Amino acid sequence: MPSSSGTRGFDGGKLANGCKRHVVVDTLGLLLGVMVTAADVGDRAAAHILREQVAAAHHRLALVWADGGYTGSLIEHGLATFALVLAIVKRSDNMKGFVVLPKRWIGERLFAHLMRSLRLARDFERRIASAEAMIYWSMAALMTRCLARPHLGRG
Repeated sequence: MPSSSGTRGFDGGKLANGCKRHVVVDTLGLLLGVMVTAADVGDRAAAHILREQVAAAHHRLALVWADGGYTGSLIEHGLATFALVLAIVKRSDNMKGFVVLPKRWIGERLFAHLMRSLRLARDFERRIASAEAMIYWSMAALMTRCLARPHLGRG
């Protein structure tokens, strides 16, 4: 586990300071895997490690949708190593303005749920392990609220 100085970084592309959260969710938006890295760690480097963790834990996983930051050798490596298809979801060139694509909206909705947790709204955590644990804790609280909500339509 890196020291606290290894958890901080600056991503020049996104102009983000601190850490980045990489997540894998299912089609319902439930968390399958999470990895927190310093912001200066590239998306593709983090995806190699996270994909190995998720593929080991979820053997039936066959298709992963990802955004354009996860292109390159990841596609071939995932297919050859894990028999896992990595489909890149990109917007077409003729789209104008801010458009969130339906497949990517599932992951964006997870990040919106995470931002409802006070500890995750800002980058308070000093250790990567505690940052990842807070994400799992927030998802457990979200799933508990969904289960406790009265379901309409049941007689």
